[in-house]
Amino acid sequence: MPALFLGHGSPMNALEENRFVQGFRSVAKTIPTPKAILCISAHWYTHGTKVTAMKKPKTIHDFGGFPRALHEFQYPASGSPELAQATAGLITKTSASLDDSWGLDHGAWTVLTHLYPNADVPVVQLSLDRTKAPEVHFALGQQLDALRRRGILIVGSGNIVHNLRLVDFQNMQRRNHGFDWALEAQNFVNQQLTTGDYEKLVDYSKQGRAMNLAVPTPDHYLPLLYVLGLEHNPDTLKLFNNEMVGGSLSMTSVRLG
Repeated sequence: MPALFLGHGSPMNALEENRFVQGFRSVAKTIPTPKAILCISAHWYTHGTKVTAMKKPKTIHDFGGFPRALHEFQYPASGSPELAQATAGLITKTSASLDDSWGLDHGAWTVLTHLYPNADVPVVQLSLDRTKAPEVHFALGQQLDALRRRGILIVGSGNIVHNLRLVDFQNMQRRNHGFDWALEAQNFVNQQLTTGDYEKLVDYSKQGRAMNLAVPTPDHYLPLLYVLGLEHNPDTLKLFNNEMVGGSLSMTSVRLG
């Protein structure tokens, strides 16, 4: 199976019709129907590595201040205890525990509803261990690669440039609007992606002011490292939705394999 990193942006993308959700739908058409999905979402940021193992994950509305329709949105995909067990079994760089309390957070369902609108593909989430260094997250991606040969689609969901404190809310509708530092960070990351030089992306915190502003906290960036850790020829990597929003958010998404 190929693999994806999706810049998920605002939760409202679940309901809105725009060029970004069109990009999600378009890329789904290039992928064989998976047996199940393993999603690494920015919004499950935990102590320890966890895997959802319930048969019926709930739709989690982990946000506030949005319209009632978004708070009532349901994505009734089934879970997969079998995939949860297989995922935990592949991880040896750290210990992974099975979880029955989480579900599908908005980093997962707001994008998956456009890839698989019928919610007919089982979904399991893998959490981000906040205590682990970036190189460990990259290595975990390497360990998960075997799932792809079993028909599992691995999806990382976050945003490469994600600084909510600096968002220009007055210009959210302005097309491809990015601050200078945000564009510098976007261009830097894209260059490393297209050349297959991932070392600096793993060591992102030492790449200067632009990257430090782009990644003020690791949660939205780390899902990218899982996807880049998967086995692939860098020549097959393709960018889509490669635009800035609100000055300090990138919707850049990646398909590999």
